[in-house]
Amino acid sequence: MAKCLAARLGYVYLDTGALYRAIAWKVQKEQLDPNNPVHIQSLLSRTVLRLVPGREGFSILVDGQAIDQEVIRTPAISHLASCVAALHPVREWLLPVQREIGEGVGVIAEGRDMGTRVFPCADVKFFLDADLEVRANRRQQELAQKDQTIHLKTVRDDMAVRDDRDRTRSVDPLRPAPEAIMIDTSRQSVKEVVEHMMKIIVDRL
Repeated sequence: MAKCLAARLGYVYLDTGALYRAIAWKVQKEQLDPNNPVHIQSLLSRTVLRLVPGREGFSILVDGQAIDQEVIRTPAISHLASCVAALHPVREWLLPVQREIGEGVGVIAEGRDMGTRVFPCADVKFFLDADLEVRANRRQQELAQKDQTIHLKTVRDDMAVRDDRDRTRSVDPLRPAPEAIMIDTSRQSVKEVVEHMMKIIVDRL
């Protein structure tokens, strides 16, 4: 939906979750313990992360190496990214990276703390949610299209754990901004939600 909005508006699409996945990818590559603050601080100090704009958003380069989007969207990386995202040093390290992208251009930013932490002065904020069962089914279908077969219960349980971790973390927990417009997408198609959001954006801007 964020990609669709960006395309409709001619804005830059920013998937901030991919940045945490990129860090998680490097943690996995170096076989580091994500719960060891010394290891994480060391990794960040020698990591160079660059975003290269493209037609469908940004490509991510870690230490000069382009990261395949499919590689960072495996269940293992998803789980590790959620762990890494709960770490204060990682969030602080990525904060200026994200904010720099939003300077001087129109941006549709997707992420779990966009309206509360990264872009608190955004013109329009949405908080999208859906029933856990619906989200799990959607995710399973998405993985199936990428030839990844995972049992629905596993997908649902992983999502529930990630949601709980993100909502209860001490640093920038997952929560809607007070002024965010809440949308339950459980019974709506992507097209219906995007049209709803576009009407609100046009009225606001």
